[in-house]
Amino acid sequence: MSQEIHAFGKVAVLMGGWAAEREVSLKSGRSVLNALEGAGVDVHGVDLSREGVAQLTAGSYDRVFNIVHGRGGEDGELQGALEIAQIPYTGCGVMASAISMDKLMTKRLWRGMNLPTPEYRVLDAETDWSEVVDSLGLPLIIKPALEGSSIGMSKVDSQEELPAAYELAAEYGEVFAEQWVTGSEYTVAIVNGEVLPSIRLQVSNAFYDYEAKYQSNDTQYFCPSGLSDDAELEIAALAQRAFNAVGGRGWGRVDVMCSQQGDFVLIEVNTVPGMTDHSLVPMAAKQQGYSFESLVLNILSTARLT
Repeated sequence: MSQEIHAFGKVAVLMGGWAAEREVSLKSGRSVLNALEGAGVDVHGVDLSREGVAQLTAGSYDRVFNIVHGRGGEDGELQGALEIAQIPYTGCGVMASAISMDKLMTKRLWRGMNLPTPEYRVLDAETDWSEVVDSLGLPLIIKPALEGSSIGMSKVDSQEELPAAYELAAEYGEVFAEQWVTGSEYTVAIVNGEVLPSIRLQVSNAFYDYEAKYQSNDTQYFCPSGLSDDAELEIAALAQRAFNAVGGRGWGRVDVMCSQQGDFVLIEVNTVPGMTDHSLVPMAAKQQGYSFESLVLNILSTARLT
């Protein structure tokens, strides 16, 4: 193991950045940094700035553990810069990162491949709200296409709530309305080609929003999720197909709903999942028998260029 650790060389844990998820990224980064230090890796924390490539080339790093959530870290920009600098990095490449960060593009790709995902409508300031309700029904979930951690999202139960929900989401760019799926919410992590056990989420909020993810102590997580063996195989296969469809590699997490009729539908892909004490990939890894340290070492071992 000491030879394997030495082979990683000088490692930068990239965290922070400038997106709305900056604070979560810093918390994730500190967890990863501490685990890698404990394993004996020559590791250094780097708070990503707009001069990110200069930061890394100046430090002469051999590889990067990317834990920058959201825009600038998860959308292909950082990945492109690292490709140019020829510094291997964890997580998805340029194309998969860019597609997955854009929830609309992800849904369009999945629908083109006949993968199940809820119906949706793109919204703008001129949208006929009654037409949206007639088309998709109520309730609805309103989402910005380009933010993570449920930032800017709202559940609406009436047509009258749509304009305010749109305005909130529009602060972050393009917006869409998605059919509300009544049922259970699951997430499936994939690490180095291995699909980890699914996790079922139970929240006291209207949906799994920012507070439920990072602040609330009322959110419950079930791993094992309670699915039958056949259903566990089904959700694992669907998550793997969804991840492969966007060109995923290294590690990621696929969010899935199960309707009251028992049908699984895809919600989104996270290509730089959280690694905080509330995060889901470490929870699934633990159920599979991996310590947090072994998890981060496994992820680090996947660092590469396209």
